[in-house]
Amino acid sequence: MTHVVTENCINCKHTDCVEVCPVDCFHEGPNFLVIDPEECIDCTLCVDECPVGAIFPEDDVPAGQEIFLGINAELAPLWPVLTRKKPSPADAGEWDGKPGKLALLIRTPM
Repeated sequence: MTHVVTENCINCKHTDCVEVCPVDCFHEGPNFLVIDPEECIDCTLCVDECPVGAIFPEDDVPAGQEIFLGINAELAPLWPVLTRKKPSPADAGEWDGKPGKLALLIRTPM
């Protein structure tokens, strides 16, 4: 099983989760992080580290967020691996919990 980064990460992009990942399965895009489903070992360490609650086991992705299973798998090979914590965007707190952020997802590589 893999874990999945969901919509609430968009424009929040905290990277606390990256530091605890033992297999470096996080990839960074311009305003979102994804987990490579081929690399994730289901250790669950990242779940508690995410300050906005955006990471879920694939079998527990909230209703309406299932599209992010495909988005994580699609974008992980395109984006660079992120292995260390970086500063969050200055306005990250303003985006936490806002619905409808999928349209804001920037898919281009960093």
